[in-house]
Amino acid sequence: MEAARVVAEIRAGLEAVATAERAANEKRYLKSDLEFIGATVPATAKVVRDVLKAHGALARPDVTTLALALWQHPVHELRAAAVMVLARNAGLLEPPDLPPIEQFLREAKTWALVDELAAHVAGPMVVHHPGLGSELDRWAQDDDFWIRRSAMLALLVPLREGGGDWERFTRYADSMLHEKEFFIRKAIGWVLRDTSRKRPGIVTAWVEPRAARCSGVTIREAVRRLPPEDAERIMTAYRAGEGNKRSRKI
Repeated sequence: MEAARVVAEIRAGLEAVATAERAANEKRYLKSDLEFIGATVPATAKVVRDVLKAHGALARPDVTTLALALWQHPVHELRAAAVMVLARNAGLLEPPDLPPIEQFLREAKTWALVDELAAHVAGPMVVHHPGLGSELDRWAQDDDFWIRRSAMLALLVPLREGGGDWERFTRYADSMLHEKEFFIRKAIGWVLRDTSRKRPGIVTAWVEPRAARCSGVTIREAVRRLPPEDAERIMTAYRAGEGNKRSRKI
C-alpha cells in the first residue's frame, strides 16, 4: 500500500463532499487551530470506507503507516480519518502500537478526536492485550487531562455492554472526583451513565456514598438511567452536600 496515494484519495473524496460553510462552523465550534475541509462525520466515514475497500484488506503495518500519514496533516478531517482507520482495524493492533496512539491523544486537543481514539482504539487494544492496563494506570495519573480522560474512556465500551473492568474505572474515578476540569467531570458521569444501562445497582452503590463530593456535571449524568427512586435519593444527598459547601463559604 502506498500511503501517500491513499491519503490523497481520501482527501479528494472529502473535498468532493465538503462545504466551506461547514468548515468555518466546525472550526469555530471546536475552537481548533487545525484546517477544516468541511465534510460531515458520516461523509468522512463513507469516504474512508470506500477508499479502503478499493485497496483491499490492510495488514497491521499498513494500518499504522496509513494512520500516521493521515495524522501528519494538520487537517481535522484527515486526522478523523486516521482515527477511523485505526478503529476499523483495532483488532490488528499490538502493544507496540500504543505509543503512537498516545501521541495522537496528546496532540488531538479536542474531544472530537480523543474520545473515539480512547474508546474505540485504545479500548479494544486493552481488551485484547490486558497487560496494557498498566499503561492506562499511568495515563490516569498524567498531567494532561485529555490523557486522564482517555484512561477512563478506554474502559467505556465493555462497561456499557455489561462487562469490563469496573474496579479499575472506579479507582480512576475516585482519584479524579475532586477535579474541576469539565472534561474529566463529564467523562466520569458518562461512564457511570452507560454502565447503569446493564448494571444500575453497582452504579447506585458507588455513587450514593460519594454524591456530596460529585460535581453537578458528574451527578446529573450518573443518575440519568437509574431507577427513579435511586436517582432521587442520590440527588437529595447531592443537594445536601451542595448546601453544606455553600454554608462553609459564608
